[in-house]
Amino acid sequence: MEPLAERIRPETLDELVGQEHLTGKDSILRTALQQGRIPSMILWGPPGVGKTTIANIIAHTLDVPFYTLSAIAAGVKEVREVIEIARKQGYAVLFIDEIHRFNKSQQDALLGAVEKGIITLIGATTENPSFEVNSALLSRSQVYVLKPLSERELLQLLQQAMQQDEWLGSKQIELKETTALFNISGGDARKLLNLFELVVSTLQNERPIVVTDQKVMDIAQQRVAIYDKTGEQHYDIISAFIKSIRGSDPNAAVYYLARMIEGGEDVKFIARRLLISASEDIGNANPNALLLATSCFQAVTMIGYPEARIILSQCTTYLASSAKSNASYMAINNAMSVVSQTGDLPVPMHIRNAPTKMMKDMGYHKGYEYSHDYENNFSQQEYLPDRIKGMKLYDPGKNAREDEMRKHLRNLWKEKYGY
Repeated sequence: MEPLAERIRPETLDELVGQEHLTGKDSILRTALQQGRIPSMILWGPPGVGKTTIANIIAHTLDVPFYTLSAIAAGVKEVREVIEIARKQGYAVLFIDEIHRFNKSQQDALLGAVEKGIITLIGATTENPSFEVNSALLSRSQVYVLKPLSERELLQLLQQAMQQDEWLGSKQIELKETTALFNISGGDARKLLNLFELVVSTLQNERPIVVTDQKVMDIAQQRVAIYDKTGEQHYDIISAFIKSIRGSDPNAAVYYLARMIEGGEDVKFIARRLLISASEDIGNANPNALLLATSCFQAVTMIGYPEARIILSQCTTYLASSAKSNASYMAINNAMSVVSQTGDLPVPMHIRNAPTKMMKDMGYHKGYEYSHDYENNFSQQEYLPDRIKGMKLYDPGKNAREDEMRKHLRNLWKEKYGY
């Protein structure tokens, strides 16, 4: 028997749950489908929110040849074969799942056919397409962002499943609690439906089948390996990986790294997360961390698997073993919060640029003190707008390196910022 998520996959936009901004009344995709002609597009969003389903709906709705490739299994040869078939037929729609896994040469193979209108491309990706999709291909495609499903929409999915699926319909099911189902699935509709099917299957001898958070947790923990093998714990594993680095546990971090490598995770996906962690979780406590993570990204991009695993391991264990600080992360969050609350505050006149005589006459740049003309290359002048002057946004972390920075700032600014 097919998994529940496949058995009840929608075939029309009216059956689709969520993504109203793309598929609702008078929306972009609905209008395009009604006109019978869709643009090349990249569907970008987290797993299980409807990317593949939307592609399938397009296939069912349009009366045109429709082909599907997975970027995991297909190469340039398969892409060219589909293009050649489309050329002979005159036109076709090609859906490529996980298009971010295609390398430059594979994406380049698509470009000519898309430009000439031989194929309309639908790409699905969980990764930011501006990083992963060829810029020339991206410029010829519409990027549609799919949103995570809300709890209301997830509940609607479960109710639809119980109404539409013959096997579930034969059971007497009471959804007493849904929090565990929603939390474990993480907004992934496919994961939610397949977990729900697993729970019902495990409890099928009960009359009625009462679904509670505790039962769901117990069953999920017993059968967690099933989800590992299907790759549905992608985001759980990356979360555990980053939290292990943040928690200074190199043993756990390298374990989750191995899980991702063994599961065929994209090498650049892992390297990007290391880059983010180096700045978010380590920052100025050890600036070398960002340098190493940057070098790691460049190296694994050039080398690839299997040797890239060694470089990823070196970077992972270094970051996990490093001193930690989230001070820079908190500083930009604080600053952005202030900006959102105070709006566009005027820049102090003395630090404004004055490229014209009129601006100089208006007082732009007047009174500016060039720091290098003063002792220790420092002048205690005001840089923040008047309304927020004296506000401390960056608070150095409690580690050896940032303690030195704190002392230096305190020596410069005395009591002004409270360092």
